[in-house]
Amino acid sequence: MHLPGTPTKHASLALLLGALALSAGCGREASTPTSASAHADATTQEAVASLGDARVRASVVPTARIGEAVARQYGIEPSADTVLLLVGVRTGPEMDETALPASIAATVQDLRGVSQQLELRRIDNGGLIDYVGTARVAAPDSLRFDIQVTLGDGRRTELRFSRDIYPE
Repeated sequence: MHLPGTPTKHASLALLLGALALSAGCGREASTPTSASAHADATTQEAVASLGDARVRASVVPTARIGEAVARQYGIEPSADTVLLLVGVRTGPEMDETALPASIAATVQDLRGVSQQLELRRIDNGGLIDYVGTARVAAPDSLRFDIQVTLGDGRRTELRFSRDIYPE
């Protein structure tokens, strides 16, 4: 049941993507929004895996696109050479999801084959739990993410996806 004033199913991701949409439109020339927004949409597209009745959602956002308030909330420093990985595990019906605590490990590899082990931090966000970490990137690049998720009951899944990162 959704209580007024509490986050809904994707509240933290929606907040982050909403902040991006606002910042993406500011200060751009009229001829660039289509390509800029297409790049932003492709980068922030959610990757999803199912684990029984649980869903794992992951998204990647260049930190330079993140507003001050969101950066503070997630404890990150916006920069042209980092991306934020945001992972959430949820269960329940679409409009009444519940966050599930999990153990999450993530690595990212760039086109040169350089790998980074990401340190993910748990963020408790008004009843929802997100796991966030940052990776260094020299745009343009294509990053391959490999995320291992273990739920408290021992169930495991892996989520693998790639995202193209463009210069800001």
